[in-house]
Parts: sequence; structure tokens; C-alpha cells
Amino acid sequence: MPPTPRTPQPVTPDAPHPSMRPLMTQSWLDLAFLHWAADPADVAPLLPAGTVADTLDGVTYVGLVAFRMYRVGWLRLPGIPYLGTFPETNVRLYSRDAHGRRGVVFRSLDASRLIPVAVARSAFRLPYVWSRMEIRREADTLTYTSRRRLPGPRGAHSRIVVRAGARIDTPSELEHFLTARWGMHTTFHGRTVYLPNAHPRWPLHRAQLLACDESLVTAAGLPAPTGAPLSVLYSPGVPVRFGRPKRP
Repeated sequence: MPPTPRTPQPVTPDAPHPSMRPLMTQSWLDLAFLHWAADPADVAPLLPAGTVADTLDGVTYVGLVAFRMYRVGWLRLPGIPYLGTFPETNVRLYSRDAHGRRGVVFRSLDASRLIPVAVARSAFRLPYVWSRMEIRREADTLTYTSRRRLPGPRGAHSRIVVRAGARIDTPSELEHFLTARWGMHTTFHGRTVYLPNAHPRWPLHRAQLLACDESLVTAAGLPAPTGAPLSVLYSPGVPVRFGRPKRP
């Protein structure tokens, strides 16, 4: 049975727990955020137990987010330069638990480093997959490419080309809803857990989508997106801290 959630926590552009002690650190750089509207009924079966689709005006969203992971590290130790730095593209959904905490749920995370993929899958049960990936930048245009290797489905791919535009001084309610997510819900050894994060306020920019050819969304078990994304954003990135997991 779906939970009966408390009043949802407000969507805030700043982290609600800024002084959180880090379990893990990393930076997310050169991000392209693409989002399509989705029916909560389509999303519900794909969410961890004890969570429901988070909605804005009755609509939830599917996100395709491409970026550069930079220097993943543990506790307060320096991040790892090679194994902790790689391109990543994820398919994500938006969730809320019985405590009203808003988060994301990752349906897939394509990454180009085999060892981090293997560790994330085996130790943390995250749906990482090993892919051939590249990020190229020419002036203000970024191209993100990904083609899946293991565990598949082989051939699942994405090619996203965006042109970064002007800084957004005052992000809209929707832009905050899609980006200011201060935790993730995931299933770990059969139990749903909430992993909080904290980072500076997102520097968001308008972005023009020049090309999008992808099959990652359907490979993640979702209906194929129809039409152009409703939201396309770019961010130069932020440093991120993850805290200890909590049970919803």
C-alpha cells in the first residue's frame, strides 16, 4: 500500500541540512537537465516501497541528466582524480516519503569507469551500468554521448547537444522543483533508505536543445518521451556532500 505522507517539505533552493557531516563527497560539473512531464500512475510502480511520486500541480517528471562526475571521495578525504572522475548520464524520477522528504529515484546511471560501476552495483545496489561515454565542449555548446556496454541492454544510448545560455537570476517554481532535490530514495538489501545531500544553490542557465537521440528512458522501464522536453537547463555545477542514510 502507498504511504500516507505527511505534509511535503517545502521546495527550497538551499539545502535544509547545510552543516551535515559528509559520508561521501563529489562534484557535479557541466550538467544538462532535460525533463518531460509524466503521469504519476506510470511512475508509481517504479518507485521504492514507502514512497510516492512527487508532483507539482498534479504532474511528475522524468529527468535525463548528463554531466561530469568529479573526484568522488569518502568522508573528508580528497576525492579520487581518475577513478572518481568520469562522465555520467542518469534517468531519474521524483519521489516523496511518509516523512514528506522529497528526493530522486535513479532508474539508471550510465558511467564510463568500470570499477566505480562495479562497486556501486555490488556494495550500494545502485543501478549503475558501464557505458562508453564522452563529453565535448566547443565554446558554449556541449555534446554528451553514451552507449551502453554492460550489463545492458546493449545498444541503449544517448546523444544530447545543448547550447548554454544566460544565467537565470530567479528560477521558477518548476526549475527549483526539478533541481533542488536534497536526497535520494533507494532500495538497499530489501529496505528503502533516504540518502541526504547538501550543496550550494544551483547556478542555473537557460539552455537550447540542439539534438537529443536517446533510448535510455525506455531502457529504464518508462514510456518513451513524446515531444520536446518541457524544461532544458544547464549548470556549470556544484560540490556535493552526502550524509548517512536514513530509513523513511
